[in-house]
Amino acid sequence: MTSNLEVVHPFEEVAKHNHKGDCWLIISGKVYDVTSFLDDHPGGDEVLITATGKDATDDFEDVGHSDSAREMMSKYLVGEVDSSTIPAREYYKLPSKASSASNQSPGILAKILQFLVPLLIVGLAFALRQFTKKDQ
Repeated sequence: MTSNLEVVHPFEEVAKHNHKGDCWLIISGKVYDVTSFLDDHPGGDEVLITATGKDATDDFEDVGHSDSAREMMSKYLVGEVDSSTIPAREYYKLPSKASSASNQSPGILAKILQFLVPLLIVGLAFALRQFTKKDQ
């Protein structure tokens, strides 16, 4: 008889199990079929379903699960994930200078124009009124 830890699943296979009727999670390199646990999960089934299709280790650890929750995991274990098939994580990248320049707040020239354009319009309206008043 083979133990569940001897079964190695490629990431692509695990990622297909991503809905309420068939839900697998990857936590610390191990694969868990939590389909039967979805209705009993204290945080709701949606929490587990949104953790599919990726390595959910950080999500699991961030919550601070109890020892009894960790012990319970063994009954859902279906194997390990082939670590060579897990896609690389995308980390936050700082925007390049070219793209960040377009996202910055308005520069000094724009601030001056925001002040001067309305002032210029008011000045023109005043001048036009004075000009038309003299003709009457």
